[in-house]
Amino acid sequence: MIPYGRHHVDEADIQAVVDVLRRGALTQGPVIEAFEQTLADYVGVKYAVAVSSCTAGLHLAALAAGVGPGTSLITSPITFVASANAALYANAEPAFADVDPGTVNMSPVSLRDALRRQPNTRAVIPVHFAGLPCDMPAIKAAADEAGAVVIEDAAHALGASHEDGERVGSCAHSLMTVFSFHPVKAIAAGEGGVITTNDEATYRRLLRLRSHGINKCDDPLEIADEASTGGQPNPWYYEMQEIGFHYRITDIQCALALSQFAKLDRFIARRRELVKCYDTEFAGLKNARPAQTTGRDRSGHHIYVLRFDFKAIGVDRGEFMRQLRARDVGSQVHYIPVPSHPHYRRLGFRPEDYPNAESYYREALSIPLFYSLTDDQQRMIIGVIRELAG
Repeated sequence: MIPYGRHHVDEADIQAVVDVLRRGALTQGPVIEAFEQTLADYVGVKYAVAVSSCTAGLHLAALAAGVGPGTSLITSPITFVASANAALYANAEPAFADVDPGTVNMSPVSLRDALRRQPNTRAVIPVHFAGLPCDMPAIKAAADEAGAVVIEDAAHALGASHEDGERVGSCAHSLMTVFSFHPVKAIAAGEGGVITTNDEATYRRLLRLRSHGINKCDDPLEIADEASTGGQPNPWYYEMQEIGFHYRITDIQCALALSQFAKLDRFIARRRELVKCYDTEFAGLKNARPAQTTGRDRSGHHIYVLRFDFKAIGVDRGEFMRQLRARDVGSQVHYIPVPSHPHYRRLGFRPEDYPNAESYYREALSIPLFYSLTDDQQRMIIGVIRELAG
């Protein structure tokens, strides 16, 4: 069966990992710093902090932004739950701004409404859904007016660019950006994430939070008489200055990610080629349409989503997915709206309060998109969808 997503690992990737296993530090070593610097240079940002997952990155970014008790964090309802859970991890209140029906990204108009309802908002997390960058100038303007910090959720968007040409991750319109290196993303590290920022104080705090809240770099030490003897620093001494976490990534993972990074432009180019073909072939489809049609040359194209009129087709989505699977075509739904999940319903959220997200969800289905998808496989997928959807 052809899955909706798949990583691509070659012999160079395998050798990079083997090299670390044979002669390098397995964790907290130089490969992590090399990966951080490579990513920072690529997106055009001053600082990058690699962490164990994008979820960990969102958590730390929320804390570094000052999200905490008595504050709110607004994100999109169409995202993986981690984007909203970052508020709960920080003991803050999650909130949502509905999506734009044409992009499935956070609507700036809905964001302004949400900010009015949540005057205690400390952070806004727009999600670059499927790799398509949000309208960041409008989102940043709304957040600035409300005194809120912007944290970009770019889990889908490595390799994408904003309309002004700035790469996603440059933090041209945000305090921080968070990436994912899960196996189905643009490049794989097994698991892993990176937070980027241009703010030195934020960078230093992220380093501490990543590793138990222990002082890093040349952070000033608080207990001077323990820190040194006879005017010389005590070589064993360190301080835990705030509560932090064990969110470190390993050199093994970063070796794989660094090797994969050398192929990123090729990976993105192939994804865009496949998307262009899908868009052309599905343009006249009667009962389905692409969920996104704008910014195709700027998107990271993590997934390809079609919106189906299942009522017109005459089957429900579950049966449609089973029919695809019977023809060796995998599919998935990205995503169940976060306010629909039982935990969020118990917090008082209602899916019907986000009608654009709910409408999208009822129609959405992701079909295969990944670097190693062949032309023959894509033609087969197109034929099957045309047969089933009409």
